[in-house]
Amino acid sequence: MLNQQARLDIVFHALSDPTRRGMVDRLIRGSASVSELAAPLDMSLSAVVQHLQVLEESGLVRSDKAGRVRTCRIEPTALRTVEHWIAERRTSWERHFDRLGEFLASEERLARGAENTEKRLARGAENTEERLARGAENTEERLARGPDNDHSNKNLKRE
Repeated sequence: MLNQQARLDIVFHALSDPTRRGMVDRLIRGSASVSELAAPLDMSLSAVVQHLQVLEESGLVRSDKAGRVRTCRIEPTALRTVEHWIAERRTSWERHFDRLGEFLASEERLARGAENTEKRLARGAENTEERLARGAENTEERLARGPDNDHSNKNLKRE
């Protein structure tokens, strides 16, 4: 595991430079000579060769010399190693995000439930206040009519 980790560090170091990433992008489309890789870059040929050495040491690029021409090509094995490492992390993070999504959804349901409960309690309090107010009004009316005119007490008087 440590060996693989050190290897990944070297590959990511190689890919950390935009010039080297550009070279990798170019080589993904096919092999190229050092001169072809250097053509679009605003640097010396020796600087391009130094960047290529870093890419070769990382295992991302291989080169062959035929006469005076050094041809470079991408080495897919190193890219697969990085891709595998990233895929493992992606799977792990997707599981974390799924669990976070489930948690947030349950929190939202709880919040909606609490909000609905608050609304029901508020409506219940309003209804209770209205009933109390009506009861107070009825009591005042009965008191104003006096004991002889109070029909609700008729049954009580007969006993």
